[in-house]
Amino acid sequence: MNKASIDSFWQAFLATLPEDAPARTATYTAEPFGDNPALADELGALVFEGKKTATCSALWEWEAEGNPVTKVGSFWIVLDGRGEPLCIVEAVEVAFRRYDAVDAEFAYAEGEGDRSLQYWRDAHRRFFTRTLAAIGKEFAPDMPLVCERFRVVYREEKSSCESS
Repeated sequence: MNKASIDSFWQAFLATLPEDAPARTATYTAEPFGDNPALADELGALVFEGKKTATCSALWEWEAEGNPVTKVGSFWIVLDGRGEPLCIVEAVEVAFRRYDAVDAEFAYAEGEGDRSLQYWRDAHRRFFTRTLAAIGKEFAPDMPLVCERFRVVYREEKSSCESS
């Protein structure tokens, strides 16, 4: 992760806003999607293109990391697999739901694969099976998720994502 390029990207975003914009005093996180560079590139491209407008994570991971859960209005600089900024998103909805309660509409908003609920379930079962092991947990159909919807609020047209 290149802190200088991330800070510069955030400043470029702020320069597009009015002087009294609430984002000027906001904090942000800077992270890639997924758990590996290839997945970060793939999912980041979907966000950049506007196909991916939602994401979810295991509540257990938030708890294990000791981080507060995302709140509506939070900003996230989406990073690619090399740790470079792609775009900035703002959380517009945060809900808690069980894995087995995620519906087809949310799966479609996640923008992955064929956007079906079955694809979402298969891909996320594999993802959570892989990632939860690091915190001593196992995938479970009734596991709690943090389900977020977001909107892209800034991107540079010459982003590295365009060549993806």
